[in-house]
This record gives sequence, structure tokens and C-alpha cells, in this order.
Amino acid sequence: MNPVNLKQLAQELNLSVSTVSRALSDSYEISATTKAKVQQLARQLGYEPNPYASSLRRQKSKTIGVVIPEVANNFFSLAINGIEEVARENNYHVLIYLTHDDAQQEATIVQHFASGRVDGILASLAGETQDFSHFSKLQERHIPMVFFDRVCEEFATAKITTDDYRSGYQATQHLLDTGCRHIAHLLISDHLSIGQKRLQGYLDALQAHGLTPDPALLLRGTSNKDRNQTLIQELLQQNSAIDGIFASVETLAMSSYLACRHLGRRIPEDVKIISFSNLEIADLLDPPLTTIAQPAYEMGREAARILFKSILKNRPILPTQSQELKSTLIQRKSTATT
Repeated sequence: MNPVNLKQLAQELNLSVSTVSRALSDSYEISATTKAKVQQLARQLGYEPNPYASSLRRQKSKTIGVVIPEVANNFFSLAINGIEEVARENNYHVLIYLTHDDAQQEATIVQHFASGRVDGILASLAGETQDFSHFSKLQERHIPMVFFDRVCEEFATAKITTDDYRSGYQATQHLLDTGCRHIAHLLISDHLSIGQKRLQGYLDALQAHGLTPDPALLLRGTSNKDRNQTLIQELLQQNSAIDGIFASVETLAMSSYLACRHLGRRIPEDVKIISFSNLEIADLLDPPLTTIAQPAYEMGREAARILFKSILKNRPILPTQSQELKSTLIQRKSTATT
């Protein structure tokens, strides 16, 4: 007996071939009643999909793209582990592209993906990105995308983030509780929402304690570690009263350690330091670094889960699928009281 094909199923049900195909792939565009009829007849007639033909019809690459600013940051290494776990479960490959926090590089990568080389994209924005128009090409070409960590608030898709405002407030509160009154805030970007929320948490915590935020204590870092160390050294020299540093990313915390060492500023006796970081060796630093640890692995896994639900079920990704996960403050000796 010859195998039943899509055309024969469509003729039996008086439906179009495209409708039958979408019903078998559980597309959101097809009603539950029609899906049930198609799937029941397919079982009765012993229909088996042709994987090769199916792949050609859908032009599936069985690959997703991941766009991140760097891999030296342990957060992204953990997030990639979560992404790859979900990809393997769905027999997909992962292409990882680095922007090195360069907006033009990010736009080039997105243009490359928009050509149809991947079935979906997970993205964490470059620190320099201010114009997000290049992502619109993905929507125009119906390529599903999920943002994670560094997100574009204006883009109508799901976003996986952490409680950046609360954590920024909590980090500043912790330094205040240890006696700090002149707290510098180091940020990598003041135009991405992640930087804005952490900054706002810092500002609100100061004001809640009757302290007026000092613009001179805000430092915007760069993607160059040596340059960051120089900038932090200059900040500490120009503002000798600084007794606390809140680094919004771990690379700025590392530069702060080096700057303090170079200037002979003791941690935590002279300057206490706290940072957003998933650094595995935080305990091994001298002194061990107090951190706000993000659920990086879970963020990557959830972002991938939402993306694959869209790819495999042929359903749109909605902003209502966004999630905000909680970070954890881990106190170590870099903020200890003396």
C-alpha cells in the first residue's frame, strides 16, 4: 500500500494542502476542530510525514542564532548553557555571534540572520546600541526573536530579564547599611533599559536615606578594560571621599579592584565594592566579592523555551510571555564592616 501524502489527506477532507499541513504542525492559525479532524484522519490512513520534504517546504535550517555582547562575562556563559540544553532537546544547532558591545557589528549580524539563515534568534543588546531599527527586519520577515538580559523595551516580543531595579536598590541599600555615604555607580550603558533600571534603583536608595545623588559619582565604562581601570582611578583620585562602589557589570568590578590596588585603597577598609556578577571565582578574589547573582542559566533556558514554542508550533511570540526572574545578593568580604 502506497503511503498517504498531504494532497490525498486534503482531498479526503475537502481542505487545502496548506491548511492540512498547518493543522499537522499544530499551527495557531488553524482551529482546534479542524486540527482534530486532520490529525484523526492522518492516524486512520497511516500518514507519515516526509522529513526531507517537510524541511524543504518550511525552509527550516534547524539552527537558531544567539547574539551576545561578550563571553568573558560568566553570565553569558551560563545563559548559553541554558540555551543549548533546550536546543539539544529539540535537535537544533546554536550559532553564537559576539557584538563586542559594538552597535554596528550588532546590526551586521542581525542583517545576516534576516537573510533566513536561522529559524529564530535570541539576543542581548550591545552596550552601544541606541538605534534598534535593524531588529525590525526580523519582524518583517517573520523570524521569531526573544530578548534576554539587555532588552529593547520598544520591540513587541518576549523579554527575559531580572529584577534590575530592585537589585540596584538592594545593592545600594547594602552599601549604605555597611556605613558607606559616598557611593560611586559604574555603568556600562545609560541608554539600555538594564542600565537605566539599575541606575534608578541606586538613585532611589540614596534619596530614601536622605542623600542627594552626586552626578560626579556616576561613571560610564567602556568595552576596554584598561581604559576602565584608568577611568576608575581618576574617579577615585578626584573624589577621595568615595567609600563605596556599585558596579553594574562584573568587568567594572574587576577594574575597580585593580584601580584600588594601584592607588593603595584597601578593600573593604577604604572602599567597599558590590557588583552584578555570576563570577565563579568571586569567592577566590582578595577579598571575596559581594555580588548580585542573576539566574543566568534559567534566563537562557526560558528564553530558548519561548523561542522554540514559536518555531515548532508556528505561533507568534507575544510581549505577554515576558518573564522577570529574581536575582540574589551574596554577601562576601568586599563589603564587610571593619
